[in-house]
Parts: sequence; C-alpha cells; structure tokens
Amino acid sequence: MFGKVKRWLGIEGVKVEMILPEQVLGKSGSVEGQIMFTSMHDQTVKKIRIVLTEKFIRGRWKKRLTDMYKIGEIDLIQDIFIPAHEPMVIDFELPFTLIKSDMDELGDKNFVLRKMVNAAKALKNVHSEFYIEAEAEVEGTALNPFDKQQINIIL
Repeated sequence: MFGKVKRWLGIEGVKVEMILPEQVLGKSGSVEGQIMFTSMHDQTVKKIRIVLTEKFIRGRWKKRLTDMYKIGEIDLIQDIFIPAHEPMVIDFELPFTLIKSDMDELGDKNFVLRKMVNAAKALKNVHSEFYIEAEAEVEGTALNPFDKQQINIIL
C-alpha cells in the first residue's frame, strides 16, 4: 500500500536530469542536449516537454521589471521504458527564435548606434537570462518529474 502511494506521488520514481552544453550561439537557433532518466522501479515515460524561456530583466531596485518569454518548445511523445537502477539517456534538439527589441535591431543596423544602444542598456541594467526546463509525464504518477537549468546563450 505504502509503495503504491510513493510511486503515485513520484517518490522513488523517475528522476530527470538534463545534460546541456556550457554555451550556445544565438545565431545557431537550436540547443542540442541530452536527458538522463533514472528510477528505482521499472516505469514508462509517456511524454517529455522541453521549454526554453528568456527572462528579460530591466531597471534597478524598486523600479525593476521582469518579463518571461517562451522562445522554444518541443514535445517528445513516445513511450520510453526506464528500467530499474539503469540510467537511460535520450538526445534532443530544441529549436528557438531569439526576440530582439527595437533598440537591439537599431544597434544591429548601425555601428555607431550600437555603442549608444549598449551604453543605454547598461545604464538601465537591461539583461536576459535563459532557462531550459524538461518535464516528463510518467505513467501512473500524479506529480511529474522535472529539471530546470540556466543556460548561457551568446547573443
């Protein structure tokens, strides 16, 4: 009885860990990585959702604003059997599209304006952080295992 409850809650169930590159070029338009599954019991993963999110931060102190943008997402829908005490590794490629502000596009057009745009962004403390989150839908569990990691995208 207690074992069934633990499996339903995902305790001693499938664990998800992403293996990502140190850096990704923004011009490449995709992130290649791996997802490693481990489990204490034989289980089946039905679906994996992988999402790349940009956290756009600007301002300082009390006037600090943050926006979140989903810039890439894939769903891997396949039955993956995870044997007990054996790691299973799945490769993935996540395409993404970077969102550029009007100021960034203006800076890309003109070399002289690029310096002014970078100075204005530094003055307003504008920067982006990128996160990849992988969530696995496991058969027979209520709580899905997930992993979230920050990734460095070179613009």
